[in-house]
Amino acid sequence: MEITTEMIKELREATGCGILDCRAALRDADGDFEKAVDVLREKGLAKAAKRASREASEGIIEIYSHGEGRMAVMVEVNCETDFASRSPDFLELAHELALQVAAANPLYITEEDILQADLDREARIATARAKDENKPEHIIPKIVEGFLKKYKEQTVLMNQAYVRDDSITVQDLINQLVSKLGEKIIVRRFVRWELGSASDPGQETPEED
Repeated sequence: MEITTEMIKELREATGCGILDCRAALRDADGDFEKAVDVLREKGLAKAAKRASREASEGIIEIYSHGEGRMAVMVEVNCETDFASRSPDFLELAHELALQVAAANPLYITEEDILQADLDREARIATARAKDENKPEHIIPKIVEGFLKKYKEQTVLMNQAYVRDDSITVQDLINQLVSKLGEKIIVRRFVRWELGSASDPGQETPEED
């Protein structure tokens, strides 16, 4: 059975597991959604979804400086317990996330943080470009869809390819540690300063109730 992008997306949203893990589980389950969930649970990978509603108020603010002070990044990464926040694995993750922000320059933490006005602007740009290239009218919507998908992959921290291993996303990287520690982990906010830049991207998640 063919494993589609939509099937992977649905399983990922339901379990919080990474793209590669979801694809493998669906293949093992021959496309059966419920069986794929069971596969992920058996592997211990679905812990991420079970922890999604827990409060993450501990953590660390990681500070990274690069180029003899020409660039600086601050990232707040939260988890559930002080014990986890002091673990070497968590501290390493926080450092890797700071490196990611420095290297990949994201604008948002999650897709939900993107303003509709930003998406509309990018869609207009893609449409105008397609028309300038004399693309057939009937394929322009597909071109715009692909353009926006690429935009989200490039600008959303959770969607970006991990700079040390582009076979996984940043969300996949975080989910790996969630499965290992058994705790919810979130990126609360980040800011990136670069010397001489008029403005620098920063993003934060809304406060939890």
